[in-house]
Amino acid sequence: MAVWVFKSEPGAWSWEDQVKRGPAGEPWTGVRNHQAANNMKAMAVGDLGFFYHYVDEKRIMGLVRVTESYQPDPTDPSGRFGMVRVAALRALPRPVSLSEIKAEPALSGLLLVRQSRLSVMPIPEEAFTRILAMGGLTPEELEQA
Repeated sequence: MAVWVFKSEPGAWSWEDQVKRGPAGEPWTGVRNHQAANNMKAMAVGDLGFFYHYVDEKRIMGLVRVTESYQPDPTDPSGRFGMVRVAALRALPRPVSLSEIKAEPALSGLLLVRQSRLSVMPIPEEAFTRILAMGGLTPEELEQA
């Protein structure tokens, strides 16, 4: 299982919006960056992701699960880009801010820190576990979700 970060501007699509979609989830459309699109192409159903509010808040709000693999994005008239579908899994008990992530030396190499404009990016397993703990969850608690 791989782990990802899905960045969204809360004014356009928030964690609360994602949760309201329920188990059916929501297509992750509108990605027009080739590196981010390639990341979505690498996703498999069942992969996990952090749902990240960017712009003003800059914090990880919760976890999502990929429920449908990469397919054409109906919002792309050029037909060059695709989308995956994600469903909210659970909120973090305590959102984790970008400043907290940057303060952790072990997380300094994350794309979230180094390449902050990328909208969809991978997270190494060790970093995933550390960020979960910062947000008040253990991997075992997550498995029960």
